[in-house]
Amino acid sequence: MRVSVTDAKGQLTELVRRAEAGDEVILTRHGHAAVKLVPVKPAPDRKSRRALMEVVRATAATKAADGPAAAQSQDFLYGDDGLPE
Repeated sequence: MRVSVTDAKGQLTELVRRAEAGDEVILTRHGHAAVKLVPVKPAPDRKSRRALMEVVRATAATKAADGPAAAQSQDFLYGDDGLPE
């Protein structure tokens, strides 16, 4: 639903209810879309936050895999004579 900002002033409570219910509410200014009312996502509960933190801690505790040495990371760009290939 599209509503002008001027008209929305008088029916803001109803527009917020509709947006919370899942309706798309777009406020227009001079006939052009200006803003969209969307519901705020609820914050995760304590149990979900704790589970996420445990995953993050476990991931951080694992050691990163060794890769190629940085000193030789660009050797493939140059030939034995030191010139670019």
